[in-house]
Amino acid sequence: MIDKTMTIREMCDAFDVTPRTLRFYEAKELLFPVREGQKRLFTKRDRARLKLILRGKRFGFSLEEIRQLLDLYDMGDQQQTQLARTYEIASDRLADMVAQRDELNEAIGDLQDQLKWGEKMLASMNTAKNAAE
Repeated sequence: MIDKTMTIREMCDAFDVTPRTLRFYEAKELLFPVREGQKRLFTKRDRARLKLILRGKRFGFSLEEIRQLLDLYDMGDQQQTQLARTYEIASDRLADMVAQRDELNEAIGDLQDQLKWGEKMLASMNTAKNAAE
């Protein structure tokens, strides 16, 4: 059975990306479409790689980290090295995201406190202004 290829337009529609994004990933050697003249044809392997690239980007992995992880696929150890390295990077990324969330929650709390203070100040100024009239 011949592996069905997809055109750049089909890939864009299927994965909600732009042609520029696909060309960029190709230039970064993350995707390797088959060339027929000027036409790019993406294989099942390219589709699987793009799915992993987009997931990695969503989680905040760098393109270099993603490239290294994708390159580990062909090591011949049933992806054990790839899985172990992915787990390591993902664990580090999760810790970073939790720390960022905690910092953001603290900043949100501080800003909410400042807004409450500002509301009280404005209310007391309006009360004083109305009393003076």
